[in-house]
Amino acid sequence: MKKSLLFLFGIAANVMFAQNKFPQDAFIKPLKIPTVFAGTFGELRSNHFHSGLDIKSQHRTGLEVVASASGYVSRIKVSHYGYGKALYITHPNGYTTVYGHLSKYGPAIEAYVKQKQYEAENYEVELFPNPDELVVTQGDLVAYSGNTGGSGGPHLHFEIRDKNERPMNAQLFGIQAPDHKDPILKDLVVYILSDSSHVNQSQKRQELRFTKQPDGTFLAEKIRAYGQIGFALGTIDQQDGANNSNGIYSIETSFNGEKYLEVKMDQFSFAETRYLNRMIDYELYEGDRKRVQKLFIERNNPLSIFTYEKNKGVIDLTQNGNASVYTIKVKDFQGNTSTLVVPITIAKESILTPKEIKTTPYFVEAETYKNFEVGDWEVFIPEGAFYDDYYLDITANTDALHLDEDLIPVHKYLRLAYDVSAFAVQDREKLYIGRVNYRGLLRYEGARLEDDHLTASINALGDFKVGIDTKPPKIQSLDFSDGKWISNLNEINFKIIDEDTGIKSYRATINGKFALMEYEYKKNQLTYSFGDGISVSGANEFKLIVTDNVGNSTTLEATFYRK
Repeated sequence: MKKSLLFLFGIAANVMFAQNKFPQDAFIKPLKIPTVFAGTFGELRSNHFHSGLDIKSQHRTGLEVVASASGYVSRIKVSHYGYGKALYITHPNGYTTVYGHLSKYGPAIEAYVKQKQYEAENYEVELFPNPDELVVTQGDLVAYSGNTGGSGGPHLHFEIRDKNERPMNAQLFGIQAPDHKDPILKDLVVYILSDSSHVNQSQKRQELRFTKQPDGTFLAEKIRAYGQIGFALGTIDQQDGANNSNGIYSIETSFNGEKYLEVKMDQFSFAETRYLNRMIDYELYEGDRKRVQKLFIERNNPLSIFTYEKNKGVIDLTQNGNASVYTIKVKDFQGNTSTLVVPITIAKESILTPKEIKTTPYFVEAETYKNFEVGDWEVFIPEGAFYDDYYLDITANTDALHLDEDLIPVHKYLRLAYDVSAFAVQDREKLYIGRVNYRGLLRYEGARLEDDHLTASINALGDFKVGIDTKPPKIQSLDFSDGKWISNLNEINFKIIDEDTGIKSYRATINGKFALMEYEYKKNQLTYSFGDGISVSGANEFKLIVTDNVGNSTTLEATFYRK
């Protein structure tokens, strides 16, 4: 009886600990509509883990966004990219909620932001109000949903961060969506992890087939293997009412019934998020667009999402002739589970397909700084730029540089420098370094002049070339022409385009006074709202200057009339 009571007390204590750790009644959902996820916490994105929940807004903008809990507005950031218009609310319990891709803020916050933008004479601002300036109560209107910044469609990006600014899975706090679907398994890959290892007499990476069984589990094709091997899995999850390819919550692996690895998406830090490129098979993603996450931990992988590991998740097969089983269990937050079983026969065999060994004059060690001179180019590689040691394929042809292929992940920015001493001084300021895309077109990377060198920082390998941009940006008025009455308009819009290096800055004035314009880069559009009160009754002199990344500029001047 005493043991039973102790057991029950232990269960109750664990439940209470979980509730205390993640309070279930502290936060409410930020939108007043049924919650459907377009993206989940920890989802694998380009170069980062998704740090919040993307909540669908029914394909609309302008839905009311409410404070998930009482607190004060601690940070406001308005930018062209990233979260676009973002709002941060700090709460008495130490957590901070984040609301991103907003179309505009609530009335009091909007007025505060606009005042600061006019004071700075800049659309992009980052503000840190005092705790007593913008106090909110749970459920207060604080913003309207939108599609600003890097958003790919209307939705609300919502986060909960701890006191150390680490993003946490908001589902832990009760912000959830209905989900009765098992995770979807897409790709299974096996890797050779030592010189003597092999799978099916090969030392190359292999993709394995698997089929669904009558009991709902999945069975992979049997493999013959020896030595140290590891697996990777491509998997997504979907919730009720949506077909988005969202991230999973946890993965657990076992070998012959013994737990080997556990990955859980509860929280992470922004400092580690780029290590996603170490966890996935970067080459497979960039080459074939298959995103699989490795279920073993390699060197230079400090990710905290690995909550348990035995032997770094690596399977060591040395008992020849024995039959073994490797099992992968994938779960979403609601506990829906998909199980994949890989039967293995341990067999030491002759190797028919050995691994390929690549050598070049350009060897880079992961923990060592390197500087290569190739033709008129210099390549500066800082310590820790790569996760592994590599032989890089580097060639140069006058103003073109081949810096291997974008199949090797880059963790820290590399620096390129090109000798421009052969160019006339007046031409150097129009030069830039661009990346050659799959269409053969140049995408601007940088145009910094340092003595006789043109430099740029890059975060991926590939082909680069020096370009020259002498064409100024284009400006097109979408609403009026010079000398027109526009009393009926609440706003005026302009299309701005720069074909070579892209838009760097813009500035508008009305009657010589700064006029705040919002830039929506996805539409190449600038918008001015007359609610700012800058214009006067009668004639107004409008001036817009748009500048690209090498200093070319275009000026549009026009007179408009308003009552």
